[in-house]
Amino acid sequence: MSPFAAPGRPHRDDVLIAVSGLLGGVLLWFLGLHGGPPLLPAQLALAALAAMSGAELLRRTAPGTALAVGVAAMVLDVLSGTVIATVLMFTDVIYAAVMYGTPAAARRIPRACVLVTVLATLLPVALLRDPQALLIGVAVGVGTIGPAWTAVIIRSHREAAQAARLRAEQTALLAELDRREAVLSERARMARELHDMVANHLSAIAIHATAAQSLDDPGATGDALGVIRENSVQGLAEMRRLIGLLRDAGAQDAPAATPRLDALDALLERARGHGAGSGLTFTLADERPPDGSALAAPVELAAYRIVQESVTNALKHAAPGEVTVRLARADGALSLAVTSPYGRRPGPSAPGSGSGLVGMRERAALLHGTFDAAPDGDVWRVRATLPADEKEHPR
Repeated sequence: MSPFAAPGRPHRDDVLIAVSGLLGGVLLWFLGLHGGPPLLPAQLALAALAAMSGAELLRRTAPGTALAVGVAAMVLDVLSGTVIATVLMFTDVIYAAVMYGTPAAARRIPRACVLVTVLATLLPVALLRDPQALLIGVAVGVGTIGPAWTAVIIRSHREAAQAARLRAEQTALLAELDRREAVLSERARMARELHDMVANHLSAIAIHATAAQSLDDPGATGDALGVIRENSVQGLAEMRRLIGLLRDAGAQDAPAATPRLDALDALLERARGHGAGSGLTFTLADERPPDGSALAAPVELAAYRIVQESVTNALKHAAPGEVTVRLARADGALSLAVTSPYGRRPGPSAPGSGSGLVGMRERAALLHGTFDAAPDGDVWRVRATLPADEKEHPR
């Protein structure tokens, strides 16, 4: 905003200052309490007083204009006999120009006041050759430098306080954004865990329930119902485990054991039972060195869940054939690949929503790893690479 912008409505306090100064100055003038012999008609001091009162009305809304009017009024006042009310209002106009003006004006006005004071000190001494002429410079300095630098100090403190408030607001906003991000991240993590723990069992239930409905063999129906019951019990157990973890999230006890790659044999054994009716076989090829160091828990969990979801997808969608799970570790990274037959499935299948692929990709991304799942000829191939060094994992 320019200091010479069109003025708005005067502030209530500015009106009070202007009216008080005007009335006080008129009273002092009529009482004869004004300066020495004027160079211009003494009545012009009242005009200077009125102009200075008008400048006071603009001190907050147009401080640059108020200062320009105030300087002209002050010159007229000095030439027509000084009225103390006009001088006092002029010091307030200087203060307001620094306080409410632009940053550039707040820098330049105090320097100009210093320059004017120096000139008002040297010129009278040089012209009058009287040491008492120094008092003129002192008076000018008190009326200009004093209010200007007072405004500079107050403005600096006010700007510092405003900057502190802005920093506090920004800190609070960042904290709120961090809290929301943490909530969203936790919700996504819970969704992944819930999907990975329960989807395998529910998929097996859906497949065997469909098979039981389409078969007339009582023996096969009984076997299917047995598998359904087994997976229902296991799914409920996984659900109870997850609910227990959520309820005891703030407890000091050690968390429940999470799945690790050592449990892949049991996972594939269950998958063999579920996929026997669909013509699926499952093979584990663990090519990791037998004396390798243990993986970090986040890597173990992510790798297990990726394999688990891949096996679940094979049970739901794969054509008859062999499903191979291959693990390898080299160059500080754990790589895994799951291949399954890709083609039309003759038997019952379960619908999919695609959230499993999203969850696997998110697990790999959280560990700064890579993930890819796509058909490769007559094979559906899932590949993931996870950093094996614990120091590379996000906390």
